Amino acid sequence: MIRLLMQFSACFALGLVVAGVLLIGLMFTDQSELLLRGFNLSGKPLSGLALTLLPESFWNDLTGIPDAVANASVRSFLQLCTALGQIALLLAAGFFRLWYWR
Repeated sequence: MIRLLMQFSACFALGLVVAGVLLIGLMFTDQSELLLRGFNLSGKPLSGLALTLLPESFWNDLTGIPDAVANASVRSFLQLCTALGQIALLLAAGFFRLWYWR
């Protein structure tokens, strides 16, 4: 069980690296505004759920910003992080299936 967890963690780390490189690559292309908007939009539901379900004091303490739940910068950053995590998770599942699934 521990070996399986370590293998998936390694695949997830590789997925995070690939997702980060993908994001950087999208930022350097000239016609990527629509792709970046879609990338950020994919993290919107889960980040909105996190902002709604977790207490406001948690977000205020975490960010150091008063009324962090209503802050557009906090919301946008959380959407980006969530989108990166989702893409990395999908890539990790693919890498795990490719290399370790028997």
